[in-house]
Amino acid sequence: MGKPTGFMEHSRQAPVRRPATERVRDWAELYTPRPEKNLKQEGSRCMDCGVPFCHTGLDTDGKTTGCPLHNLIPEWNDLVYRGRWREALERLHKTNNFPEWTGRICPAPCESACVLGITDPPVAIKGIENAIVDRGFAEGWIVPRPPAHRTGKRVAVIGSGPAGLAAAAQLNYAGHHVTVFERDDRLGGLLMYGVPNMKLDKKNVQRRVDLLAAEGVEFRTNAHVGVNVDAAQLRREYDAILVAVGALKGQDLRIPGRQLSGIHLAMEFLHKNTKSLLDSDLRNGQYISAKGKHVIVIGAGDTGTDCIGTALRHGCKSLVNFARKPQPPKTREPHNPWPQEAEVLLVDYGHEESAALFGNDPRKYNLVTKEFVDDGTGHVKAVRTVRVEWERMSNGDYANPREVEGSQYDWPADLVLLAIGFTGPEPTVVEKLGLATDNKSNIRAEFGKFATNVDGIFVAGDARRGASLIVWAIAEGRQAAREIDRYLMGVSSLP
Repeated sequence: MGKPTGFMEHSRQAPVRRPATERVRDWAELYTPRPEKNLKQEGSRCMDCGVPFCHTGLDTDGKTTGCPLHNLIPEWNDLVYRGRWREALERLHKTNNFPEWTGRICPAPCESACVLGITDPPVAIKGIENAIVDRGFAEGWIVPRPPAHRTGKRVAVIGSGPAGLAAAAQLNYAGHHVTVFERDDRLGGLLMYGVPNMKLDKKNVQRRVDLLAAEGVEFRTNAHVGVNVDAAQLRREYDAILVAVGALKGQDLRIPGRQLSGIHLAMEFLHKNTKSLLDSDLRNGQYISAKGKHVIVIGAGDTGTDCIGTALRHGCKSLVNFARKPQPPKTREPHNPWPQEAEVLLVDYGHEESAALFGNDPRKYNLVTKEFVDDGTGHVKAVRTVRVEWERMSNGDYANPREVEGSQYDWPADLVLLAIGFTGPEPTVVEKLGLATDNKSNIRAEFGKFATNVDGIFVAGDARRGASLIVWAIAEGRQAAREIDRYLMGVSSLP
């Protein structure tokens, strides 16, 4: 490494968010630009650790260790420290088609696996990654690179999220004619309509889509396979098909009062907001507004945080976020050792913003929702909960919740957002193509092969593995592309 003592000389310098009270007034991205000196110092903290775990990309018991893309993190950290930015970009693009997306919205399991993180704050890897690719675009280093030769083979990719686009990019590099079918009016899947603009400005999605189009990938929007695109015709016209439709079937909460108005799945809320924002800067009113309302967000994951940030920008009157489990610890516990992804208390952007506006973190733990209360006109007026106590198992899991007597409470609510997870891909494409599913309703295919029960049809990303991280989606898209290339050509040189 260029600076063997860098990790002893400098403290962690992570990306800095704009002030919370300022950023809730707009939809611009959260973070401020970082000086090059700051980035070089952070790159110098990357240790000559001998066996780096940051790019291991292991998945054990549903927990991710390191980067599934196997990014060459120590190499590009060192190159940034040395000021060799263009070489750093080349290293970054060797394993990751879309670092401007992962650098913004990935939860960074690479940082949890950083060797320095055993004793000190880990290297701020994600921020360096983002700075490299942003500089690449600013300097004009990232340009279309269409393939020199075409194979004559045609591949259809259903879905334009990170898995579908990663596969499309790789298959196009291999010389195949690739057509991406997207049911929405804009490309990007959840990157476009599921992730709010303040986390990922949609210009950063469209910019990469435009590059892929310039390289020869064909895109068809408003093309819903199984609805207005005939699935059987698709099989006849293409040599192979990749299904990368994500896992968008939201988990619902079937309790008394669910039929009341004012209760919505998180993705309905987020999708409509971003579409209206892009179409009209919210002037057309075609979204679910939280303005002046008491808002309850049920579910304390990333999607719940995005609902919080969106509701705050609308100007909600109050905001509470329910979590079923206890508050996570501030530091790792014995059942969650390094280099596993750290299961610790995080203060994300939405929590920080809510605290700035209302004086406290919005999360309330150990709550189970029992009923939605009617205001007498068919609209929700409150959410009834009880507090629960959990039994802690030896592996760190919580089990056997017990309701606390006398803990029932009604929380005022005009708008309730359900962000409690996803249950697999929506069924239309699955049924029309005759694809087999597993016991979790995901499309069945072996990891590493990605072939479904139907010859010539492959699956990648959340549609196969269930709702997961963007880095897993891109990794699976790349690996599935290699398997499709091998299926079409007999061999593959794709990475």
